[in-house]
This record gives sequence, structure tokens and C-alpha cells, in this order.
Amino acid sequence: MREVAVVGVGMHAFGAWKGVPVARLVREAGRKALADAGLSFRDVGEAYVGHMQHPPMKAVLWMKEFGLTGIPITHVEDASATGSVAFREAVRAVAGGFCDVAMAIGVEKFTELTGAQVQRGQRDIEGTILPVAFFAMWAQRRMHDRGTRPEHLARVAAKSWNHGALNPMSHRRPDHTVTPEEVLASKAIADPLTAMMCCPVSDGAACAIVAAREVAERLQPDRPLVTVRASVLRSETYTKGHTFLGAVVGPAQMTADTARAAYEQAGIGPEDLSLVQVHDAFAIEELEYYELLGICRPGEAEGLVESGATALGGRIPFSTDGGLLARGHPGGPTGLAQIWETVHQLRGTAGARQVPNARFGLCHLVGGGSVCCIHVLAREDAHPA
Repeated sequence: MREVAVVGVGMHAFGAWKGVPVARLVREAGRKALADAGLSFRDVGEAYVGHMQHPPMKAVLWMKEFGLTGIPITHVEDASATGSVAFREAVRAVAGGFCDVAMAIGVEKFTELTGAQVQRGQRDIEGTILPVAFFAMWAQRRMHDRGTRPEHLARVAAKSWNHGALNPMSHRRPDHTVTPEEVLASKAIADPLTAMMCCPVSDGAACAIVAAREVAERLQPDRPLVTVRASVLRSETYTKGHTFLGAVVGPAQMTADTARAAYEQAGIGPEDLSLVQVHDAFAIEELEYYELLGICRPGEAEGLVESGATALGGRIPFSTDGGLLARGHPGGPTGLAQIWETVHQLRGTAGARQVPNARFGLCHLVGGGSVCCIHVLAREDAHPA
């Protein structure tokens, strides 16, 4: 398998883009990524297009916006992990030698979903219970088992909102410093979760272009090389006494297993990470993933929050771009937005959000249907002569 590097990233800002054609979102994200890579669409050997809710055959139609070059175009869908899985497929295409350059692009317009589409999706997944209710129950369970307080969830959310304020691509960009008290005072959604502890309904697009290492070094000799050190996708594993916890939440062990495999593939441990992006559609998720990703031991997540370790300036910043809570979670492009942020952090181009001396970044997403996808990206300053 060949080494793979990320040579270009691009985004259309997440937000409520009612009336804006989907093709325009795709076009902006893709063109920005191509420009960032210093490539034209003619240089792309394969494309993987992630979306969840749009009709069939749209992926090929949108890609025609870039040109008719005859390349393979594949539609990818894996619920919230759609963008991450599209990125993984692009990485595998290059690593396997099928092409030298591949594009992964994700798009979604959740603000224009009809009530019938939403209801049909609920019936297909978990009956009539909304995702927020599942995660509220997860929060209640932790409050019972670990003594977690709503204030801990509020601190997680406030941190992410304040990170989002620094990100020009974020859906939520508050004009003031958000406090835990403000989060707690926002509208109750599903106890203990308030509106500010839940992700917004967003639209947007994001794109990443990957290339074989030798191609990346030739294209960008003066830019820090960002390599893909691990790309792992897992579904849940049966164990004796296994209980299916639902397609929305999925088993906690799945994230722990995926993380363990990713660390092994990357040749690092959780202590080596500089920053982390996680599936934090609801504040309780980030708290749980501190432990499941091995950042701290079971029962220590609340202390991590209280210490400020996961905020910018802390030991291990999480959701540096605002995460799903603030940057937004349109579905199809979410995983690629994580790649966009992590690449900028590793290059040292994240501006006010910059994590000093960032070396390794982890991107984590779970998808309904019980899948987990984790990527580890690394900065490598030294290029061969």
C-alpha cells in the first residue's frame, strides 16, 4: 500500500442556505480544494461523493460541474459518517495504486428536508424516537453512573460554541463569549439537553483531495506534508450477552475498538495526539468519547472538562472548529469538514484557532446503523531531498 497525503481541502461554509442550489455548494467546495492542491479536475483519477438525503444519480450530475473527464464517480452513504467514509474510499483508491489523485466531496441540505422525509427516516431507523431522545437517555445514564451534572455538559457546549466563533466556516458564530450558564438557560429539548447542547440543522459542502506521497512532495515541496497515518472503519462486534443499543447511538465499545485499531495502524497512542475532532452532535457524546478514545480513564471525563484541557490552549483541544455543535452537522460533508480543520491545524494555517506545534490529529465519526470511522493525520516537515 502506498503512503497517502492530503494535498487540498475546501469548504462551502455551513449554515442555513435555503434557495441555494446544491450544485453551487459542491462547486465551491470542490474548486477551493482543487485550488488548494494546485490541481485541475483533469488530474483527479477517481471521485467519491457523499450525501444522505438527495435522490439517486445526483452524485454524477454534480460532478459534471467540474468537467467530463471519464473518471469513476461513486456515491457513498453511511449516515453521519458519510463524509468520513468517502474520504476513506479516496485514500484507499490512492493507497491501492488505482489512481495517483482522488477526490472526496460531501454535501447536504438538511434545511430543505420535508416533514415526510424526516418521518420516513425515523421509521426506518428507530420508530418515532428522535436522536436527541436517545442521547438524552445516554446522558441520564451517565449522570446516574458517574455523577455527571448538567453543568459538565454545558461547559462542553460553551467551549465548542466559542471555538466556532473563530471559524469562518461555522454555522454558529456567536458575537460574545458563551458561558455555561447561557447554555443551561437555553430552551430545554430533552432533559438534560438544552438547545445549545444540540447541533443545528445545517447545509454545506466540504472536499478533500488526496494523492500519493511522491505526488504530494512534487506538488507542494514548501508546504508541510499532511499524511494519512490511519484509516479505520468498523461496525459493531458481537460479544456474549450482546445487547443491540440502537442504530442511532450504537455500542460504546465500537468507538473504543476502532480507536485501538487506528492507534495501532498509525503507530501512536492517544497521548501523542495534538487535537481531536469527534461526533459531538450532542454535548454528552464528547464527554463519553474522551474516555472511549483513551484520552482519559473511565470516570475521568468530567475532571478533564473542569480542568479546561479540551479547550483551545488546553492539553488536548477537542472540536477546534466548533464541532458538530457549532460548526454544524449537515451529514454528508461533516466528516470532510473535520479533515478540512485538521489539515489546517497540521499545516499551521488555522489562524485564531491554531493549536501550537500540532503534529497528530484524530477525526472520529459514528454513523446510524452502528459504524465508526476514525482517521489519524500527521504533519511531516521533512521532505526528501
